[in-house]
Amino acid sequence: MQLFVFTTLHDTARQLLRSQLPAEVQPVFRQELPADDQQPAFQRADVLLGNPPLEWFAAGPPSGLRFWQIDSAGIERYQDINVSFPVANVGDFFAWPCAETIVAGILGWYRHIPELAVLQSRREWVGAPIRSRVGLLRNKRVIILGSGAIGQAVAEQLAGFRCYIRFLARTDPKAQLHSTEELLAALPETDVVVNCLPGSAENFFSAELVQALPAHSLYASIGRGNTTDEPALVAALQAGQLAGAVLDVTAQEPLPTDHPFWQMPNVLLTQHSGGGQPHEDEGKVKILLRNLQHLLRQEPLENVVTLKKGY
Repeated sequence: MQLFVFTTLHDTARQLLRSQLPAEVQPVFRQELPADDQQPAFQRADVLLGNPPLEWFAAGPPSGLRFWQIDSAGIERYQDINVSFPVANVGDFFAWPCAETIVAGILGWYRHIPELAVLQSRREWVGAPIRSRVGLLRNKRVIILGSGAIGQAVAEQLAGFRCYIRFLARTDPKAQLHSTEELLAALPETDVVVNCLPGSAENFFSAELVQALPAHSLYASIGRGNTTDEPALVAALQAGQLAGAVLDVTAQEPLPTDHPFWQMPNVLLTQHSGGGQPHEDEGKVKILLRNLQHLLRQEPLENVVTLKKGY
């Protein structure tokens, strides 16, 4: 059985994978092949790890592919690929670090940490005038869009700040909000919105929803950049109709150098670093190894997804 590893792994993670693979599985690492040999090796794969470019699937998946382990939480780019074999993502592997990033960004925004960091780089002491402007995260009214693993981790962390939290989720009976109409009615009484939606919810946070937020509120996004109407968000921030934004994800990444976000002092960009954590590569390898064992033993796989649904 041939395992094609599209994911770029550092040396320690590759060694871990080689040492733990079942004897009948032979790994082929894209990063160790000449460019011309990479796609042919992909076509011979029985098992795939990683996120190849869409054009590699132009003629469909490899004919012998039995299992595909995507190495991210998001799978929306592959929604139009027809598969007859199981596909899994990494589940909640990135949930806690993503939540820490967005909560850190929100807290930092309220406490003016980005401004203070800039002043430090300039060796400029301002002090008291900033002290009079900082806010508190405590007791804020928060709506979390999406009640999946990231949303739950955000709620758990915000609970320490005694935030009043409501979820928006269409099918989760435990969520307080289930429709755009309910969300629209709730937004005027909201301090913070945290977008944890998957990419399948394209442009969900529309201009209408942006405009429904009160002028003092903060918009934060840790889901997918395509779920936000960015022109509407930019316009609201520029007009003072929205106080600020903390964005780990944007519609285009890397963010173009001429994008307005770069010049907005009320916007904090964390550059899609949210899922970062120690031993990230080894974590992906361990997820694959567990699922390979399940596959060989004909056991249920972990974190199975449906490509057409986008989750």
